[in-house]
Amino acid sequence: MTASVAWPALRRNLVAILRGINPTEIEATVDALVEAGFEAIEVPLNSPDPFVSIEKARKRAPSNVLIGAGTVLEVEQVDRLHDVGGNLLVTPNVEPDVIRRAVAHGMVAMPGVFTPTEALLAAKSGAAALKFFPASVLGPGGISAIKAILPPNLPIGAVGGVSDANFADYWKVGVRAFGLGSSLYKPGDDVKLIGERAVRSVAAYDALQG
Repeated sequence: MTASVAWPALRRNLVAILRGINPTEIEATVDALVEAGFEAIEVPLNSPDPFVSIEKARKRAPSNVLIGAGTVLEVEQVDRLHDVGGNLLVTPNVEPDVIRRAVAHGMVAMPGVFTPTEALLAAKSGAAALKFFPASVLGPGGISAIKAILPPNLPIGAVGGVSDANFADYWKVGVRAFGLGSSLYKPGDDVKLIGERAVRSVAAYDALQG
């Protein structure tokens, strides 16, 4: 099994997915998310000028906040992410070379998985956590069934159709990380609205932690 960079001890395992954001919006959005209590932010690479946004976000956010890219498909993109200071890598699939390169750069890697085969391969390749996607298709029951055969200390995340409205359903089966996309941010959203959604998500997560 490849060595991995461990998932850090965040107060809340909530990842903001800013798909479609552009560099003119990123700083105010990062400010709102950090103020609400988010400690992990990803800019998917199919956003406008994503590496510019990631570099701005890294300079803006406190050092303890994970900043990185989503929808990473190629090793070269991992290198570019490293160059702009990113330390979080999220993928929609399992590409062992991509995961290993992220680990080599000291990044936290969270690859996307859907099946037991993918989940075990991702773990073997050095994943810090797994992103079950789309979670709305698998549901808590599907994730729970696959989780039974995974390394017990590997953090499990749910992404896709997940919001503060259904955190509790996934929490019951051991999911402790959530990626929030359109329920948190859509291109053009007012930053005040984004902040309100972020506060609501943090409150829902905190209620589950007790």
